[in-house]
Amino acid sequence: QVQLLESGGGLVQAGGPLRPSCAASGRTFSWYAMGWFRQAPGKEREFVAAINRNAGNTKYGNSVKGRFTISRDNAKNMVYLQMNSLKPEDAAVYYCAGDAVYRLYPSDRPSVYNYWGQGTQVTVSS
Repeated sequence: QVQLLESGGGLVQAGGPLRPSCAASGRTFSWYAMGWFRQAPGKEREFVAAINRNAGNTKYGNSVKGRFTISRDNAKNMVYLQMNSLKPEDAAVYYCAGDAVYRLYPSDRPSVYNYWGQGTQVTVSS
């Protein structure tokens, strides 16, 4: 079982960078594919990015491709989301999630993720 805790959200000006992090507890962290999702007020949860267990495969939502990069450090039980060129529409609560099922490519569906963090708020000022 994995427990997830996000940090690193905050307020940033449009065009700027931010790098939320997700700390995972549990010795089996390296077994899990990890994903980032976001949810803005009044909107459905949206897929942002995902990475498989050995960081060999990644997947990105169309709205963040080329601007966001997901990475992980299994030795530190950490997952990162480097966000560049932020836009006001990127503002949301960002959630880290873990998928315990082995997949060659990480999933973009929230329903397959077994574990979720509490989220970290990202606000982008225009």
